[in-house]
Amino acid sequence: MNKEQGLQLLEQTRVIAIVRGVEQKHISAVAGALLAGGISVMEVTLNTPGATDMIKELQANYSDKMFIGAGTVLDMDDAKLALDAGAAFFVTPNTDEDVIRFAAEHSIPIYPGAMTPTEVVKAWKAGATAVKLFPTGSLGLTYFKDVQGPLSHIPMLAVGGVRTDNIADYFAAGCYGFGVGGSLFNKEDIAAGRYESVTNEARKVTDCVQACLK
Repeated sequence: MNKEQGLQLLEQTRVIAIVRGVEQKHISAVAGALLAGGISVMEVTLNTPGATDMIKELQANYSDKMFIGAGTVLDMDDAKLALDAGAAFFVTPNTDEDVIRFAAEHSIPIYPGAMTPTEVVKAWKAGATAVKLFPTGSLGLTYFKDVQGPLSHIPMLAVGGVRTDNIADYFAAGCYGFGVGGSLFNKEDIAAGRYESVTNEARKVTDCVQACLK
């Protein structure tokens, strides 16, 4: 899947699934379960054991259906690892302008994490595709609204604390999209091969998002 197709998928779905701590033997089945639930954009965090091999596996099995990236890209070393693994986009928890420029130079969409207005603007000027306001769960909806006030020209993702009962509020505040992690993945169900639990949780999120987009 090329960059334009991937960005179009995110435009349609507005959700990035954050896969952290899933064992490699489950990763393809988890990806399939997400896709069945309507989520076609996913990141594998680099602090997950075997992450780069998982990204390679997913690109081999799902690149025609899903936009697959690397998360928790902290620095240039991580960025190079993610690039070599074939990640189609990068997500970071921090604002590292070198990493952002590196991604832009390689035509890789990047969603860097930022907390303050200064960080948001720096990330955007360095070449961010959109900025991940993080941690949204701690900062809260009011903070998101306050930052969006003067910076509404910068597309922002809410990551951390995103639930089906607050997605509509974040959309109303100007949020472009969401990163959703732990609520999608019941580790016990995944270990037991009950991947339908991932599909069910993904469907709840995508149904809520699509209702807001109508």
